[in-house]
Amino acid sequence: MSTESTRQLVVFSLGEEEYALPITQVHEIIRWTDPRSVASDEAWVRGVISLRGKIVPVYDLAARLGLLAERPEHAKIVIVQTGTDMAGVIVDDVEEVLTVDVEQLDSVPAAGDPAIEAIAKIDQRLVVLLDPVGLFGAELVLDETLVEA
Repeated sequence: MSTESTRQLVVFSLGEEEYALPITQVHEIIRWTDPRSVASDEAWVRGVISLRGKIVPVYDLAARLGLLAERPEHAKIVIVQTGTDMAGVIVDDVEEVLTVDVEQLDSVPAAGDPAIEAIAKIDQRLVVLLDPVGLFGAELVLDETLVEA
């Protein structure tokens, strides 16, 4: 039985905090483009964009995590692979790609949010590792009638 001893993470910022997603689930990072609005009951759904002809939902990650953050002019959209589909999340900036040992990852039982997988301890930094499945959950399924561009 083989086990993962390291993981690569794409680290990005939201306000003053650092978050990460597994690199295996990051499809690409694109410059900011205004999403086309769609009707949604969720305040963190910002709309949809066309990415090479494919309609991709875009989410405000700061709003999803309950953070109060203003979007800087240099914001990015991280395109994340979520099982069978893709979604974009708005981040302030992409910082780096880090390789961490699994020993540097601690679970966060008190978080109570399925979006948070672990905390990565890198020297004096604490980076919140997000779980794309827990992050999007059922929200990834947008009504196809709303998405027609």
